[in-house]
Amino acid sequence: MNPRDLIPVAAVLAAAATLPLFVTANTVLNFAVFTLIVALAAQGWNILAGFGGQFSFGHAAFFGTGAYATSLLQARFGVNAWAAFAAGIALGATVGRVIGTLSFRAGLRGSYFALVTLAFAEVFRILANAWDFTGGAAGILTRLDARPANMQFADRGSFYWLALAFVGGALLLTAWINASRFGARLVALRENEDAARALGVDTLATKLHAITLSAGVTAAAGGLYAQYFLFLDANIAYGTWISVEALLAPIIGGLGTVWGPVIGAVALHSLGEAAKLGAGAIPGIDLVLFGVLLILAVAFAPRGLIGLLRGLGLRR
Repeated sequence: MNPRDLIPVAAVLAAAATLPLFVTANTVLNFAVFTLIVALAAQGWNILAGFGGQFSFGHAAFFGTGAYATSLLQARFGVNAWAAFAAGIALGATVGRVIGTLSFRAGLRGSYFALVTLAFAEVFRILANAWDFTGGAAGILTRLDARPANMQFADRGSFYWLALAFVGGALLLTAWINASRFGARLVALRENEDAARALGVDTLATKLHAITLSAGVTAAAGGLYAQYFLFLDANIAYGTWISVEALLAPIIGGLGTVWGPVIGAVALHSLGEAAKLGAGAIPGIDLVLFGVLLILAVAFAPRGLIGLLRGLGLRR
């Protein structure tokens, strides 16, 4: 990867890091932190689907595993939050590896793979909702102890910087993938898996590496969510909402690009909040807007906002 490729990432992160210095409103910082968490999950989904072409409808399985592991290890066993968070990432990556091994060794691809991931996420949701160890339907609370040693902070700005650091790490990871041989193998799989295999690409190993990385990044988003909100239940951790948002953001922003998931997450949530403010108390207005944006993106901007902006630049 060319070091000059890191300059835009560093510049944007440096600019974004100044937000808490000028904005102290909790509503704005809550919005920013939540958007970063969704952007991180979307970066995970983009590694597998955007670069590798393996579309998943069940990334909630990885998000929820990271979130529950982070919370349960603290609440049930007294594990330090940072260690619990790291364990949640590792466990989420392991779950991704297991699901990938079962699916890819069976030759599942396309809609079959997408439905299998959705089924795993739903099974995890049902189990978490019924198991007393996870708190069942009542959910689980993480004890409030606002110290950096507990991965909790007295002000929201500090957690914003933490979430921004993880999004920056995910950007660097996807930038490396975009410029690496591994990324080239993923793109070859996306374009034509049979042709890639004929050219000597180890398709199984490449897909397993991709889903492991994808699951780990998404599990990190789940762990951040658990530490920020300090409450989880099965419908939050393994709910379809995160699977939908994780795939919508890259599609809206630009599938298979470094910045697409971040741009898509910011655009989706900005428009969603604006719709809520403009439409008042109409329930689900943001979800309606998400659906409309997805239809418009597929119909008129199949390469997302990034592709649309590049097209306008070329025309000029």
